[in-house]
Amino acid sequence: MKVEGWLFLGCGIFFGGADIVYWYTSHDPTGTVALAMAVGLAVLTGFYVLFTGRRLPKRPEDDSYGEIAEGTGEIGFFSPHSWWPLFLGLGAAAAALGFAIGWWMFLIGMLWTVFATIGFVFEYYRGHFAH
Repeated sequence: MKVEGWLFLGCGIFFGGADIVYWYTSHDPTGTVALAMAVGLAVLTGFYVLFTGRRLPKRPEDDSYGEIAEGTGEIGFFSPHSWWPLFLGLGAAAAALGFAIGWWMFLIGMLWTVFATIGFVFEYYRGHFAH
């Protein structure tokens, strides 16, 4: 995970330089703050990936002499079918629409989003798929 971490830190350095140049050439506070937030996001992500990568075992793709066959096997569990992302997206869209229509629509959308999030998280903890 070293490559990914240094890639994000490099983006943070680039965004920092671009932020300084942007501030001196435009004197626009909005764009400067947006670029500063991009610097923070990139540095935070890069630090997290490097920090977490030291605690995990070495991956096959991190080994420069690694073979393709070392990366075989189970990667993780991916849901074959799920309706919950659709309901979650509809609830979030209803909540966003509530900003334009009224507070009542926002509350309905947030309630829908909360129920869909709970359903999405606990999808495999009941019925046939219970662990």
